[in-house]
Amino acid sequence: MGMTDVLIVGAGPTGLVLACDLARRGAAVRIVDRSPAPPRTSRAKGPNARSLEILDDLGVAEEVLAAGSARLPMLKYRDRLPVAETDPWADSAPSPDAPYDRGRLIAQWRLEEILRDRLAGYGVRVELGREVVGLAEAADGRHVGVTFAEGRTERARYVVGCDGAHSSVRKLLGIGFEGTTAEDQVMVCGDVDLAEGTLDRTRWHQWFDEDGAVMLCPIPGTRTGWWFQAGPERDGRGRPLAPTADGFRRLLTRHTALPGRALTRAELLSTYRVNVRMADRFRAGRVFLAGDAAHVHAVAGGLGMNTGIQDAFNLGWKLGLVLAGHAGAELLDTYEEERLPVAARTLDLTSERLRATLEAIRRPGGGLDAAITPDTTGLGVGYRWSSLAWVHDEAPRHDEAPRHDEAPQPGDGLPGSPQPGDRAPDAPCVDAVTGARTRLHRVFAGPRTTVLGFGPGSAAVLREVAAAYGDAGVRTCRVYASYESGAQSGPGTAVVDDRGHAAAAYGTGASDDRDTGTGTGTGTGTGTGTGTGTGTGTGTDTGTVVVIRPDHHLGLSAPADDARSVHAYLRRLHGAGRPRNGSPALVDAARKG
Repeated sequence: MGMTDVLIVGAGPTGLVLACDLARRGAAVRIVDRSPAPPRTSRAKGPNARSLEILDDLGVAEEVLAAGSARLPMLKYRDRLPVAETDPWADSAPSPDAPYDRGRLIAQWRLEEILRDRLAGYGVRVELGREVVGLAEAADGRHVGVTFAEGRTERARYVVGCDGAHSSVRKLLGIGFEGTTAEDQVMVCGDVDLAEGTLDRTRWHQWFDEDGAVMLCPIPGTRTGWWFQAGPERDGRGRPLAPTADGFRRLLTRHTALPGRALTRAELLSTYRVNVRMADRFRAGRVFLAGDAAHVHAVAGGLGMNTGIQDAFNLGWKLGLVLAGHAGAELLDTYEEERLPVAARTLDLTSERLRATLEAIRRPGGGLDAAITPDTTGLGVGYRWSSLAWVHDEAPRHDEAPRHDEAPQPGDGLPGSPQPGDRAPDAPCVDAVTGARTRLHRVFAGPRTTVLGFGPGSAAVLREVAAAYGDAGVRTCRVYASYESGAQSGPGTAVVDDRGHAAAAYGTGASDDRDTGTGTGTGTGTGTGTGTGTGTGTGTDTGTVVVIRPDHHLGLSAPADDARSVHAYLRRLHGAGRPRNGSPALVDAARKG
C-alpha cells in the first residue's frame, strides 16, 4: 500500500467531516475505527447552526434537515405534573446573514450514516476493526509510521486523532489531558422505546424533582424511539448504580406519571460523568488531535460534537493546501493557534451553562433551556487573534494566542461589521448571469478561498487574482450593487446584491457609493451577526476587497486600491499562484528541509 496523505483515526462526526473535506480536495485520505461495526451512539443530539453551515458546504445539509427534526419546546414537570413550557428558540429566526438560526435534532448514528455515504461517493470507506497501537515519526520527518493491532505498519504524511475522550492517539503521543472529572455529577443515558402514544412527540419532556430527574426527547426518524437521560439510581451508600432497562423503568415510575412497563426497550446504555479536560497541545509534529480527543466538557449547550466538527473544518483546508504544495507547512501551526483558545473558552462556557442549569432545575419550571444562549449557536466563534487575521494597514499580526482566561468570547464577532478572523456572513443575492436567487455561502461552498469584490474599483484586483490564482484554489466573485451595470463582464462569479444585504453584512457601504465623488453608504440588516457598516470612497475608485478563507472566516478586508495586501495574503495560503511542478510530498519535504 502506498503512502497515505492523511490517516484519520476515529470515524465519529469529527473524523468523518475531516475525511469528506480532504477527499473532495483530492487528498489520499483513509479513515480507520477500532469498532468492528459502525459505532452506534446517540449522545450528541444534533448539529448547531454553525455546524449546519459546514454540513451545507459539504453538500449534506438537505439530507440532515430531512432526517432530523426541528428543535423542540421543553415541557417541564415537578412532582409528576406539568408546570411550565418553554421554547428556547421562540425568539430566533433566520436572518439574511445566518439562514440557520438554530440547530437540528438528529441521532448521531444517523448523521454519521449520512457522512459515511457522502465519503463513499469519493471512493473512501471507513476501515472498521482497525486499532492503532503505535505511532512513530520517520527519522527524515517526512511521514509517520502507524502500527495497527494486527501487527502491520503503514505510512501516512499526517495522522489526525479523532478517536474520542479516551484517544489512543493522544496517549501514544504522551500529550497531557488536564482537567477534572466530577464524580458526583453523573447522568445515565440510553435510547429507549416507549409504547406508542405514551407521550406527545412534539415536546422534550423534563421531570426535575429534588431527589432526581428524568428527561425524554423523541428521536427523529423513529416512531417510538426516545433519548432517555436521568439522574442515576444509587445504592445504600449513595454511589451511582450502572444503568439497566429495569433501572430506567424504576426511574420512570418514581419521577413521571408513566408506568414502568411503558418503556419496552432500552439500548446504548451509558453513564455520563461531567469531564472538563483539554489536551495541552493539539499537535505533535505530523500528528494532530481534534474533537473529544483534544477537549471534553460539560454536556450543557450541546457543544461537544459541534466543537469537533468545527475543529475538522478548520484543519481540513490547511492540510489540503499544504499537501497540494501551495502553502508552507507552517500554515498547520495555525490550527492549534486558532482552535485551542476556542476549546478553552468552550470549556468555560459549558461549565457556566451547567452551573446555570443545575441552579435552574432546583426551582419548579426550571429546565435545560437554561443552557441555551446565543453563544451555543457557534455563529459568533471567530479567530481575531490569529496570525491569519490581517487587519488592513498593519503588518501581519503574529500575536501570542490569548491566554485561556482572556480568549475572545465566541460572541465577539457579533454584531457590527465582521473583522478579520470572524465568521463570514451569508447574504441572499442573485446570480448575475442566470438571474437565479443564490446566497454568498453558496458562492463560498467547496474547497476554495474566495475573493469578494465590492464596488467598481475592485474589478482590477479581481482580474489579477483570477489570472494568478484561478488554478490554485482561489475563486473571485464580484458583488454588484443593484444599480450597477455590466454585471456579466470579467472573470469568476458575479452576483447582484439586489437587496443590499451583502453590503450591509460586510460593512462595505458599496450599495450607496455611486459615481458622485465621495460617498458614504450605510446598510442595516437584522438578526444575528449583521449590523451597520460605512464605507467611503471617491468616484469610481471606490471598492472593498474581502478575502474569505475556505472555512468561511474573513482573512482580510482591504480597500480596492490596496492590491498589495490582497496578493500578500493569498501568497500566505496559496504560494506564488499557478500550481507548482513536483509532487506535494516533495514540495512539503523541501519546505521542511
